[in-house]
Amino acid sequence: MPRLSLDELLLELTAEEDLLFVQDLDGVCMPLVRDPLTRRLQPQTIRAAARLGDCFRVLTNGEHGGRRGVNRLVEQALQPEVDPAQAGLYLPGLAAGGVQLQTRHGVLSHPGVSEAELEFLQSVPLRMRDRLAPLLEQTLPHSTRAEREQLLDRIVLDNAVSPTTNINLVVKQLQGDLPRIQQLQEQCLELLLELLHQAERAGLSNSFFLHLAPNLGLEGNRERLRPACADRSGTTDFQFMLQGAVKEAGLLVLINEHVRRRTGSAPLGDEFNVRSAPRDLDALTALCVERIPAELMPTLTGVGDTITSEPTPDGRGWQRGGSDRGFLTLVQQLGNAYGRPNRVMLVDSSGGELERPSHRDPHLRGLTDPEDPLQLNVLVPGGPAAYCDWFEQLSRQRNV
Repeated sequence: MPRLSLDELLLELTAEEDLLFVQDLDGVCMPLVRDPLTRRLQPQTIRAAARLGDCFRVLTNGEHGGRRGVNRLVEQALQPEVDPAQAGLYLPGLAAGGVQLQTRHGVLSHPGVSEAELEFLQSVPLRMRDRLAPLLEQTLPHSTRAEREQLLDRIVLDNAVSPTTNINLVVKQLQGDLPRIQQLQEQCLELLLELLHQAERAGLSNSFFLHLAPNLGLEGNRERLRPACADRSGTTDFQFMLQGAVKEAGLLVLINEHVRRRTGSAPLGDEFNVRSAPRDLDALTALCVERIPAELMPTLTGVGDTITSEPTPDGRGWQRGGSDRGFLTLVQQLGNAYGRPNRVMLVDSSGGELERPSHRDPHLRGLTDPEDPLQLNVLVPGGPAAYCDWFEQLSRQRNV
């Protein structure tokens, strides 16, 4: 299928009566940065999301709440003039891969998550710091203890349900020293694997998994690390996440909630959440087809920026991954299953502070490949700035 232009997609979505527009955040509506505390959201983007109303939902691996969450960015953009909770200007939808649900008034819930799991998660940032401290001393031998403590404050993300080690700032200091960067990546992976073992010893053996961003797809049930190379940093985010907290399962939660809003009844059940959802794309598609009649299924548009594709070491296949790949592929599969013109948009996030494959490459190397089953309907080579301009147009057109 030929790709659509942004103008063509705008016409399509303006005319669509029952639309569910599902969007990632980092790299889509704000540039990627090494330090999440420096992120910024534009007020006009926040207001555009509000204008779209119930047809718009976010789906992110970041979090809504906390000092590193997106709610703080909304507050910074709008206050002191506007209280986003009262005005209903928080971004509604799912965070932490699907376990943190938020209304537009900022009411948070964690469907399917136990108190024991939340308690263990609360301890993870300190556990990360304890293990990372000697690693930083080894990796940056000329740094002072005070400098390393300050760095730890920036790279250990104390998210409530997805604590993360983000090594972008350390990678920057290593100045392209690939052996040391690759060694650090392996050490961070080992660190999180040890945290999994600690959870198992605490009786939470099936509660958590490791999300690596970006990654090279799955190896068994575990995401494959993307080593640093000459033109990109590889895996820089090591997230300790709740089992089942993957965006593709989150997409079904959003669809279920969307149908409930329109009809008063949730076809997948009132208690359906990512923890109880099937784990693979075919099973998720089959569940939808079985439980949601065609007349109730909305037309979907999925927007992301993080997909990867690299040749296998033997050159006979492809290693495909990326935190948006699963949910974008499910958007496509559901379109095929229901005969709907579902659309997949990919925003070029290579213009931020992180090294990413660029849309300037006509073959989109590093993102997709000639045999990729994921078909990208719309590209946004202008990055988050161009996407936000288009997004505002969409919100105004649907409200004419």
